Amino acid sequence: MTATRPEQPVPDYVAPHDLLAGKVVVVTAAAGAGIGAAVVRRALEEGAKAVVLSDTHERRVAEVGSALADEFGAERVRSRVCDVTQEADVTALLDAADEVGGVDVMINNAGLGGTAAITEMTDDQWSRVLDITLTGTMRCVRAASNRMIAAGTKGVIINNASVVGWRAQEGQAHYAAAKAGVMALTRCAALDVAAHGIRVNAVSPSLAMHPFLAKVTSDELLHELTQREAFGRAAEPWEVANVMIFLACDYSSYLTGEVISVSSQHA
Repeated sequence: MTATRPEQPVPDYVAPHDLLAGKVVVVTAAAGAGIGAAVVRRALEEGAKAVVLSDTHERRVAEVGSALADEFGAERVRSRVCDVTQEADVTALLDAADEVGGVDVMINNAGLGGTAAITEMTDDQWSRVLDITLTGTMRCVRAASNRMIAAGTKGVIINNASVVGWRAQEGQAHYAAAKAGVMALTRCAALDVAAHGIRVNAVSPSLAMHPFLAKVTSDELLHELTQREAFGRAAEPWEVANVMIFLACDYSSYLTGEVISVSSQHA
């Protein structure tokens, strides 16, 4: 039996250092309360020239965009509805970035989970998770790469993977396959665009706590999951976002094709 891990305190929020000064950052699935929303805020705090945030939920993306515009300035915030399963939406999202100078950093956060045993999983369940989580990421990597190449931008692309791309978890065959695919996509795409000075990396979070997750997950399961973590607690979304900011900035200039675990769990 695994010993109970004492919960370590959440560290102080990291002060900004203008790590993304002058950059245009695009983030998918950013109108919730999780990692996408956290990385939008961190990018703005780190001096991004503009952030284009997107989500599939029209009302929510408008509300989040309006609130951030009030806080950080309307000229620095753009919001768009984007369904990453639709090529036209992805194109329009990059068009919005062109309006403020063109994409420098593309953060692909969109993904869909779910729980179903492989013996009961339908084709529709499998296809839906793969289309959003893996193929949607590919669409965004492809579109952002082509924009950066055309503009001569030595940009950065960051994908959101998951520790379940490395380890087995019951009922997660579709999600695990998709996230393992995101890892492989990251490694291969990095080589495809390296000659253009574009870097492609991924983060691999485990458990990042936010209100929606707490609402839909039982206390018992949350306790079990947190006990798997070295610090005995879930990550805060901004802690995962900080790793994305590191990958987006010049401090990681020689990193490409890497998948960085934001967790102690590799297997």
